[in-house]
Order: sequence, then C-alpha cells, then structure tokens
Amino acid sequence: MLWKFHPAFAVACILAALLSGCASRPTSAPVVERRPAPAPIATPPVAQVAPVPGAASAEFYRVRRGDTLYSIALDHGVDHRDVAKWNTLDNPGRIQVGQVLRVTPPDAEQSVQVGAARGSGSVASRPLDPRSAEARSQEMQPSGTTKTEPKALRLPYSSENVAMLQKREAGAGTTAAPTTRIDPKPDSAAQSAPQVATKLAADVREADGIEFVWPARGKRLAGFLEPTSKGLDIGGKPGDPVVAAAAGRVIYVGSGIRGYGKLIVIKHDNNFNSVYGHNREILVKQDQSVTRGQKIAELGDTDSDVPKLHFEIRKSGKPVDPVKYLPADPPS
Repeated sequence: MLWKFHPAFAVACILAALLSGCASRPTSAPVVERRPAPAPIATPPVAQVAPVPGAASAEFYRVRRGDTLYSIALDHGVDHRDVAKWNTLDNPGRIQVGQVLRVTPPDAEQSVQVGAARGSGSVASRPLDPRSAEARSQEMQPSGTTKTEPKALRLPYSSENVAMLQKREAGAGTTAAPTTRIDPKPDSAAQSAPQVATKLAADVREADGIEFVWPARGKRLAGFLEPTSKGLDIGGKPGDPVVAAAAGRVIYVGSGIRGYGKLIVIKHDNNFNSVYGHNREILVKQDQSVTRGQKIAELGDTDSDVPKLHFEIRKSGKPVDPVKYLPADPPS
C-alpha cells in the first residue's frame, strides 16, 4: 500500500532538519570583560625590635642562674640598695634569670656635648708659654735654634761609672759636657725576691692612695688565685677579733651571698671595697662609718668547714690580690 505524501508531514520534516543543523554549529567563545589588575597590597614594615639596653655594656648586667642582688652589687662594687633604686625594685629578692639590671648610676649615661662656642666679640690669642718673650729668647742660641745641650745621663752605681764620671769632669775644660748622675749605692749587690715584692707592694699602695692593715691574726690557709680563690683565707680560733682593714663605710651586713656566711662589706675611697666572710658575730651595722683597725666582727665558721676569715680587696668590683695592698709582715 502506498503512503500518500501529506503536506503537513513535509513541513515537519523540514523544520526538524533546520533545528538539527543549528545544533551542530560550533559555539562562539564567551566574552570576558577585561579590567585593570588590582594594585598590590602594601604590607606594613616589620617593626625593628631594639636590642636590650646595655646587655653587653658595663652599665648593665644580665641576671644569671644563682645570682642575687647582693652578689651582683658586690661584683660591681656598688651598694645593693642603689642597684634596687636604679632598677625600681621593690623586693630585692625578686629578680629573674635573663633580667637586665642597671649597675651604674643613670647619670653615667649622660654624655658631654661638644660644639663650637657661640657668642659675640673677638677672640684674643695668647702664646701658650706664659713667660715673657725676653725670657724665652734667652734660651735661644745665636743661630735661633732652641738649646738641647747638655743632656743628662743617669747611670747605675758602679766603680767603673764613678771613675768614668771623675775622668770626664777632669777633662771637660770649657766644653759643655752632658750631665751624668750616678744612682745611690744600693745596700747589697742584688736585692732578694721578698725585698722586691715588698717594694712593689709599697708602690701599689702609694699609687692608689690608701693603706690597708691585716684584718686578722693567724696562719694564711689559702692565697689569691682567680677564679678559684678571690682573696685570702686566714685561720684562727672562733671569737678572734676581725678588724677593718681601712677606714670606710659599711655597705652590706648579712648572709645573702652564697659561700660567704655572715658577711661584711666596707666601701673605701678610690673605688675600693673590702670583704670579710665566715664571721661568727657581726659588731657593726649597715651605713656605719668605721676606722682602720676597728673591731667589726668575731672570726667564725659560718658557711665554712673550719674557723677562718675570708678576706678580699676589690677595686671597682674586681677582686685584686690583697697581698699587694697589705704590709709585708702579717700579724701572728
């Protein structure tokens, strides 16, 4: 049976072909709106942390394990109350490891400003030599040069040098000979080692302008040998007198420094401190002024296995050998 071609069917077939052709066409690329790139976000600069003030300078000290305010003050030759005041410490026992403490007065940080002087008026110039020009001209040779002769020579005492000097003086005539000085004849040809040590100790005491005396009578048990021994150990019997080695002011009394027992620290002139440890009884008070040779304590064995006095001399907080500052003959 033959199908009859219907016009409506033909129209439907044409529409289907058109739709399938449109679906097979490639799609166009999506349109993207281009915008300018955003400006980079500015990051704030990292704050530079300032170093801890004076962590490596002489004005400050960083607390280490085992330190106390008293030991820090002793090592720097200052009063522990001053250290507490400079660092606004209400409780001297509350310091922490790593804490930085000022150990010098705040005024020590002030520097002197050097600059050109300002002001009106003229500047007067004067010669450095205050003598008159006439007096200075008398020291000039006719040629205008300054006198440099005769020269003085210093020779050690010996028979040969004396003979040479006498011969030179006899044949000098009118010629200006150098002035020669012979040192006085020594008492012996060679001085012994103890004599030399005694003279050196006397020179040290004279240079520092302070005289110490032995603080106790007894046998010397140990000498100065840093870092193991920062002073002298002087043996004795419990109750033996301990005297101030020099005049000064007591800046510490107590037992707050490990290894010293009952301790006294005296401040002297020229940045000197003296230290007296292991006492049985303390007879002075803090801030008390003492004289050289005054009894300040009784020898004992606090924080020690034997009765003894541990004695130190410190200059600007640094231990020095007390023998260099004490008389040659210790009391017996």
